[in-house]
Amino acid sequence: MIVLISDLHSNREALDAVFAVIDRLPNVERIFCLGDVIGYGPDPEYCVDKVMQRCEVCLLGNHDEALFVGAADFNPHARSAIEFTARRLRPGWLPSGAKKTRWDFLRARPTTHRVGRFLLVHASPRDPVREYVLATDGLLNPEKIEAIFRSFEGVCLMGHTHQPGIFRRDLRFEVPPASETSEAELPAGEQALVNVGSVGQPRDGDNRACFATLEDTRVRWYRVPYDYTKTMEKIRATQGLDEVLARRLAIGR
Repeated sequence: MIVLISDLHSNREALDAVFAVIDRLPNVERIFCLGDVIGYGPDPEYCVDKVMQRCEVCLLGNHDEALFVGAADFNPHARSAIEFTARRLRPGWLPSGAKKTRWDFLRARPTTHRVGRFLLVHASPRDPVREYVLATDGLLNPEKIEAIFRSFEGVCLMGHTHQPGIFRRDLRFEVPPASETSEAELPAGEQALVNVGSVGQPRDGDNRACFATLEDTRVRWYRVPYDYTKTMEKIRATQGLDEVLARRLAIGR
């Protein structure tokens, strides 16, 4: 069984709660991170270290990329968080030790990874780092979803929108029930786009952290409560992080 985490966004409390659940699961063989280890939250160093220790592969997310190419197209709250994170992570003139290790790790992240019929990306199979595949696209922009389906084979698993669910070839976005665990079948020979949700900043109206597990013909989502009030307090106490980034954790938006 493969574990998929994504969009950690420097949220230590959420990440620890998720790994506590993962460590109780039977038959976990590999753990992959689909990107956005940093951004928004107050604990970038901890989250990068944890991913380096626990994940076999970590992909490049748009917030990770922004450390190196800039965040000019981000909203002001996200851009300020990237600037804060860069100040914390960027090595000095004589780089060495943990700072250099983290910086080099994030800079070297791949944009895709394939495991059999499964393609792993952060955002979209045709733009692995930045394109948003929105839950409403099947209804409002079906040509976009059709074009995305033509761009890959098999099953594509992604994060980026922070909204767990699955697109099938009928272009409907299936939202998993708001239960502790839920699952969907992935029949052999059928295409699907699967969003694994967000560990560190859920945006589907559920403030619990979200991750997924993957087997040959099944994906399962897990919702994990965590002490988001502690993360909120740390954000509010951190210069460079806007208070709105704390408030949204409580409402899952």
